[in-house]
Amino acid sequence: MVNSQLTLSRHVIVLALAILLGYALLLSRSEWSEMHRYNRAVGDVSLILLSMAMAIGPVLRLTNWKWVRRLLLYRRELGIWSVVAAFIHTAIILIGWVELDLWRLFGFEFHPELQQYVMVRHGFALANALGVVALLYGFVLAGTSNDLSQRVLGASVWKFLQQGAYVLWWLVIIHTGYFLFVHFLDFHRAIPAPNWAQLPFVGLVLTVILIQSAATVGTWRRQRARERVRCSSQGSCGAKQ
Repeated sequence: MVNSQLTLSRHVIVLALAILLGYALLLSRSEWSEMHRYNRAVGDVSLILLSMAMAIGPVLRLTNWKWVRRLLLYRRELGIWSVVAAFIHTAIILIGWVELDLWRLFGFEFHPELQQYVMVRHGFALANALGVVALLYGFVLAGTSNDLSQRVLGASVWKFLQQGAYVLWWLVIIHTGYFLFVHFLDFHRAIPAPNWAQLPFVGLVLTVILIQSAATVGTWRRQRARERVRCSSQGSCGAKQ
């Protein structure tokens, strides 16, 4: 009962954080059309929550601060609400941008003279395909982010499945990067003013990569140190058997 209450409390806290972030992001793009304001705000919330979930584990390997250990408890909830936000982001695109026409979602437009769909946006197609793959795998990760799945799947299978979050994160980064830096660079249309989110996006990505890299190097150094201590105590490292 106590564990259920604590889990519910974490969900409420993460949901409140997501709503506050989304509201702030909506206000920051007041000049955009309503559909794109909500589409981008919810998508950015998903990215931020996922990035926080990806960074917590590596940060814990870098420090023993108690507050970081408490944050580790929120990793599941951050991942789950990131997927929920990604689903809402996708629904807004399907309804408001491509108007439930799945051909348009993957870069096709109907050609009235040819009376068939033709490919007109290759980058749009690839970016959205990556986004769809990320969302589907996100459903798998969110659906198994619970103790019951861990018991049913077994620790090794469950851990292997959850480690796919690194692939998910990179799919989301590529998907987001395309729309921030590439999609609107079309000579057939007026190029809009640079999106203010470009630099924060780069900073967020680099920060997560640096944290993960530092944690990897730190883990490797600790393992090497333990190996040297073991070898010194046994006096057998490098010796022929």
